[in-house]
Amino acid sequence: MGVGVMPKTPTETLSQIFGYKDFRPYQQEIIEALIGGSDLFVLMPTGGGKSLCYQIPALHRPGVAIVVSPLISLMKDQVDALNANGIRAAFYNSSLKAAEARRTLARLHDNSLDLLYVAPERLMSDSFIERLQDIDIALFAIDEAHCISQWGHDFRPEYRQLGRLRGLLPGPPIIALTATAEPHTREDILKGLGLTGARTFVTGFDRPNIRYTVVDKIKPAVQLRDFLAAHQGESGIVYALSRKRVEAITSDLKKVGINAAAYHAGLSDDVRQEAQNAFQHDDIQVIVATVAFGMGIDKSNVRFVVHYDMPKNIESYYQETGRAGRDGLSAEALLLFGYGDIVIARSLIEQGYNQERKRIELHKLNSMVAFGEAQSCRRQILLGYFGDTLSQGCGNCDICLNPPRQIEVTEEARKALSCVYRVGQRFGMGHILEVLRGSKNQRLLKLGHDRLSTYGIGADRPRDFWAALLRHLINQGFLFQDIANYSILSLTKEAGPLLKGEQTFIMPEPRIRPAAKKAKTRRRPVADFEYDRKLFEKLRELRKEIAVEQGVPPFVVFSDTSLVEMAAVRPQNDEDMLGITGVGKYKLEHYGPRFLKVLQASMSGAAPKTPAKPQ
Repeated sequence: MGVGVMPKTPTETLSQIFGYKDFRPYQQEIIEALIGGSDLFVLMPTGGGKSLCYQIPALHRPGVAIVVSPLISLMKDQVDALNANGIRAAFYNSSLKAAEARRTLARLHDNSLDLLYVAPERLMSDSFIERLQDIDIALFAIDEAHCISQWGHDFRPEYRQLGRLRGLLPGPPIIALTATAEPHTREDILKGLGLTGARTFVTGFDRPNIRYTVVDKIKPAVQLRDFLAAHQGESGIVYALSRKRVEAITSDLKKVGINAAAYHAGLSDDVRQEAQNAFQHDDIQVIVATVAFGMGIDKSNVRFVVHYDMPKNIESYYQETGRAGRDGLSAEALLLFGYGDIVIARSLIEQGYNQERKRIELHKLNSMVAFGEAQSCRRQILLGYFGDTLSQGCGNCDICLNPPRQIEVTEEARKALSCVYRVGQRFGMGHILEVLRGSKNQRLLKLGHDRLSTYGIGADRPRDFWAALLRHLINQGFLFQDIANYSILSLTKEAGPLLKGEQTFIMPEPRIRPAAKKAKTRRRPVADFEYDRKLFEKLRELRKEIAVEQGVPPFVVFSDTSLVEMAAVRPQNDEDMLGITGVGKYKLEHYGPRFLKVLQASMSGAAPKTPAKPQ
C-alpha cells in the first residue's frame, strides 16, 4: 500500500492511517471477522462508519478488495478520501477515458491497488469476471445492498445479478452493507446474494446528533427561508419531489441572496456534475434536489436536510436525513408535512400495474404519514420501523422538546387489543378501525364481525383517535404489524399485562386535524463543546485553499469535526496534531505544517480547551 510500513493490527491502521483513536460499536468485531474470511451482512446507520468495515480489512488481507457501488459520483468521493490517506484506491467505470481505463486495469493486474470500486453491471460482465479469475482478490464489498431487494426503497434490477457472484468466484469473503433495511428487506438481501449463512451485524439505526422536526406545511416558501436564515454559512440539502418544484425553489432562494443550485434528472450530466462539485467544494451553500441527488453524496459537513415535500416512505426519509451530520456534529432534519403531498403520492402509486408492488408501496406511504402525524418521539417511531428500540424519548426531536399533553387511555388500549384478538389476529388496521367504530361495511358484515363483543365499542371516539392509538401500540411494542403479510396486526407478549388491566397506558393526545400554528425552528450549535469560532473559520479557509490546489472536496482534507477540535484544543506540534480526530500520519505529513502555522499563530494569550469529543 502507499502509506509506507503497513501497521500490524487493525487498531494501528485505524489510528495511524485513518486518524481515529477508537472503533465505533461492532466495527472491530466486523473487521476482524472479515479479515478472518467470514461472509458478513452489516446494517449500520449512515455516518456510522460502514466504509471502514471493509477498507481496513482490504489493507490486512492479501490482494485487492473489489467494492460494488451504485453511483459514479459516490465512487469518486470514496476514492478521493482514500487517496488523501495514502491508500492505493481507484474506480473503474464509464466516466474514465480509454487511457485512464487502461491504466487502472494495469494497476489491477500489477497488484498495485488496495481497493477497486466498480458498478454491479461492470463487475458481473463476462469479460470482467474472466479478468478477475487471474487476480488475487482480498474480498468483495457490496455497498448499498438494499438495492438488491424488491422490498427495498431503491430497488435496482442490475443488483440482482450479484446473486451469481458467490458461485462464480467462491474464494473471497463477501460483506454486504446497508443503512436502510427493515426485517423483510434484510431477509431478501441475504437470500438474493446467497449469503444465508453469513454472520449478521445490526448495529442500530440511531443518529442521536440529528434533530428531527416536523411542521405543518402552510407557507412552505416562507418556512424554508425562515429556516435557512438560522443556518447562514452552513451546508444543506433541500429535497423536493418534482423537477419543476426544484427549479422554483432554487430561483426563489437565489432571489433572497442564498447561494443555491438545482439538481435533478432533467438537467444534463455536465450541469448536474457542476452543481454537485460546487456543493462538495463548499462553493454553494444549498443544493435543491429531487431524489436523483441520492447515494452519490458523501459530504461529511452537511448541517441540515429539509424535505420540502413528504417522501413516499420512511426508508427514503431516513436515508436522506442521514446525509446530515455524517461528521457526528449537531445537524437538523426538517420535514414540511402537507396532506396534499399524501394525495399526490398515493395517486402516483395507484398508477402502477404490479399489484404486489402497489401494496408494498402503499403500506410504506401509510407508515410515512403516521410518522408525520405522530405526537410521540420521532426517533422512537423511526427506530421501531426498522425493528430497533429506544426505551425513552430521545430529547432531540420536536415532540420531545415541545411535548404534547399526555392522556391516560388504558381502557381504550384494552378495547383495541381485544378487538385485534377477537378478529383472530388476521386483519390490518383498517378493518380493526371498522369493527371498533361499528361500520356497516359489507365485507365486515359478511365475516360476521358485527356479532363480536368489540363491534362498535369505539363509536364514541373519532376514527383518527383510534388510528393514533393503534399506531402508538405498534410503536410501543404491544402490537406487531406484519408488512409481508398484508400488514395484519397481532398481539405481542408485552400486550398480555395491558390486556388484563395489570398496567396503565398513556399516550400523547392525538392531533386530530392538522394544526394551523407555525412551528419555530431553533438553531443548534455546530458542536457540543466550546471552540474559537474565528479560528475555526481561518482553518476552514485554509482547508478550502488546499482543497482547491488538490482538486478535492474540502472535507477530504479534514472534516468539520477535525477543524472544530483543532479550534478548541489548539494543537501546537506533530504529537498534538495526531491526537486530533481524523488526523493520521499521512495527513499530518501533507497538511500538518500549514495547519500548525495557523494554530501556533492563534496562541497569543489564548488558553487551549479540552473538549468532550462528539461520537
